[in-house]
Amino acid sequence: MVGGVGTEQDVRRRVEAVWRIESPRVVAALAHVTRDVGLAEDFAQDALVAAMEQWPVDGVPDNPGAWLLSVGRRRAIDWSRRQETLARKEVELGRVLALSLASGERSGIADFEAVEEDIEDDLLRLVFTTCHPVLAPEARVALTLRLLGGLTTAEIARAYLVPEATVAQRIVRAKKKLTSAGAGFSSPLPSEFVERLDSVLEVVYLVFNEGYSATAGSDWLRPELCHDALRLGRVLSGLLPKESEVWALLALMEIQSSRSRARVGRDGEPVLLLDQDRGRWDWAAVGRGLAALEKAEALTDSLGVYGLQAAIAACHARARTAEQTDWQRIAELYGALVVATSSPVVELNRAVAVSMAAGPEAGWQSSRVWRTRPRWRGTTSCPGCGATCWSGWGGSRRHGRSSSVRPS
Repeated sequence: MVGGVGTEQDVRRRVEAVWRIESPRVVAALAHVTRDVGLAEDFAQDALVAAMEQWPVDGVPDNPGAWLLSVGRRRAIDWSRRQETLARKEVELGRVLALSLASGERSGIADFEAVEEDIEDDLLRLVFTTCHPVLAPEARVALTLRLLGGLTTAEIARAYLVPEATVAQRIVRAKKKLTSAGAGFSSPLPSEFVERLDSVLEVVYLVFNEGYSATAGSDWLRPELCHDALRLGRVLSGLLPKESEVWALLALMEIQSSRSRARVGRDGEPVLLLDQDRGRWDWAAVGRGLAALEKAEALTDSLGVYGLQAAIAACHARARTAEQTDWQRIAELYGALVVATSSPVVELNRAVAVSMAAGPEAGWQSSRVWRTRPRWRGTTSCPGCGATCWSGWGGSRRHGRSSSVRPS
């Protein structure tokens, strides 16, 4: 046991911290044998309840992840034995789990470490399951934060400023939809991989953007959501180390989050990127972001959407003062991003970069394509504030926040 028993409040905090870290791996390992994400979460929650009851008395175990997995497996065995109508599944699952549990009883730590590689594979399957394209974006976000982020339903509801019942319904419906669609606990086929990975990255970036530029509530930032997104991004980079866009998204989030302390002034209003006190930037985060971008660039000859955005953010990060910003390079990157996205907002941002590099007339000429577009189709990072912003750059709308009336 670690650190003795301690007070009940201390142990509870440790249980919550352990759960936040270990729950994705425990759920993934249990989903591997049950083939059902909903059941796997139920068994993992049973293990959490057991930890809440036993650890204040017995102390926190030396390897809490192994302890939780062992208890979850016992619950799975009990469940399999009760399923009279699932005889074949009972025999198969009960045999596998009993053998695993028998070896685990001799050494919970050894058992956990022995299946470490398998758990990593299972965790990757869980990532692709929670972000399955069959689910609506808000359902993917809720399910991902619940199963991979280790957040409670109440925490997710609080983060998104919606009723807890709404989040609970989204999670329940998401699980049912996965089951009814036959979207079981499995890795995508090679033909599905790109689409599924795009969905995964989209979910992580949605979480980050909601933290970086909140669309509701009185606060401009919600740092806890940024932290959750970064943690998910780091998990992905460990699971998919050869995917350029995974590293690119991580780089983008690290660099963008490095500016958090400088983005809001004393009066609570946002501070535009070029006006920010760069001494308040988190330069350790900048370093991590630049390192991640280097890995992304080493894995491809042509950066994707996240890679191009990360490269733009890196141009700002490398400039210790606003005057040192390489606007020519930023304009070139926005040009590539225009081709990749066909977004009028990106075209507008490119025009701003061109005007900063070559003067207002050059920027005005480069904006002709944007000015002839009949409608706006997407969002990108605003060069004025570095946030996802429907209003683009300048104008009367508030930076870093979606407009209440979006152009149609």
